[in-house]
Amino acid sequence: MEIEKIIPGGQGLATLDDGKKAFFWNVLPGEIVEQYEITKQKSHFIEAIATKISRPSRFRVEPKDACFLSTSPWQIIDWSYEKQLKSELVTEIFREHQINITPPPVITDNNSYFYRNKMEYSLYYNHETAKISLAFHARGSHQKIPIANSSIERPEILTAAQKIIDDLNSRHEDARKYQSLLLRCNQNGEISGGLYENKKPHPKFKNLTDIILNQTYSYSPNGFFQINLPVYEFALNEIKKHIITDHVLDLYAGVGTIGLSVAYAHHLILVEVDKSAFAELEKNCKQVFLGQDKEASQKANSVLPILDKSENVLNHIKPGQTVILDPPRAGCDKKLIDKLNEAKPRTIIYLSCNPTTQARDIKLLLNNYKITTIKTFNFFPRTPHIENLVVLC
Repeated sequence: MEIEKIIPGGQGLATLDDGKKAFFWNVLPGEIVEQYEITKQKSHFIEAIATKISRPSRFRVEPKDACFLSTSPWQIIDWSYEKQLKSELVTEIFREHQINITPPPVITDNNSYFYRNKMEYSLYYNHETAKISLAFHARGSHQKIPIANSSIERPEILTAAQKIIDDLNSRHEDARKYQSLLLRCNQNGEISGGLYENKKPHPKFKNLTDIILNQTYSYSPNGFFQINLPVYEFALNEIKKHIITDHVLDLYAGVGTIGLSVAYAHHLILVEVDKSAFAELEKNCKQVFLGQDKEASQKANSVLPILDKSENVLNHIKPGQTVILDPPRAGCDKKLIDKLNEAKPRTIIYLSCNPTTQARDIKLLLNNYKITTIKTFNFFPRTPHIENLVVLC
């Protein structure tokens, strides 16, 4: 069967002889799937991995890792074509929501490997060698695949992970004792993290710090922090261009890296619901102004962190204001969208890890706003994940 196109989830779409839809990994448009392994079977569709291809696409390249389907299934795609696909997918997603846009540029630092600053590994026990090894889960199953190398995370992480595994083996530890191994590194290559044991609370690991747009931020390896900081800085610089009001409201603020990086000199409100992230946000609010001149220090009094859900602080949305949105994959609460339409802040800046829910939300705002900027940022090369920025005025 022939692959018709790549869909927003990153799989290739085909139609079986009985009319049922098939969603394939390890394929590109125009290729013919001759053999495949089914990973999910429903009454009206299947999900599968192609194991034999004929008429391979001219955009197909040899994957770098044997484990690519587990970590970065787009390793088979030519780098230029990956960027083209991501732009086309964003355009298609918005069109499905009746929003016509020009295919956006895809911004990247052109580092397509060794970019992830966080990785979580499974542990695999080889009964023949009586050794533990690092592993990933096979795509679409709970089966573990032992790995010898991986090219998506920063090399410091894999090196540190292997040392931990070597130590476990030297002590003849039981792999079944552990849930996973989580490690994170900052831009200087400093590592933090460790093993999660089964039936035990996750340990608190040493915080890391990173400099983003000349500001220092502290964060926990366990918590949320951007995976690809160089490309993240590109997005922040773009956001900063559109901050033209004195008052800025940063919703879904996390540890504060957006608002504090682009609007620390403004009257800034940052809202975050997660208690752990909020604790880091409060520290970062103080850190940003540490050591600055008197005038800058006085501006610290204009920064207000709030621990709450973004949809619970609607009274802070005002007309002459910039509102920054960076919601989770589920997008914005409908009450928040309704309040934006009512209050009509000057500018809405919407950064999203899920263009589908982003387009859904933006469609509801277009009676009062126009899209003035749309750019796609390749935070996750060699994967179908897309980070998309839209500015509304």
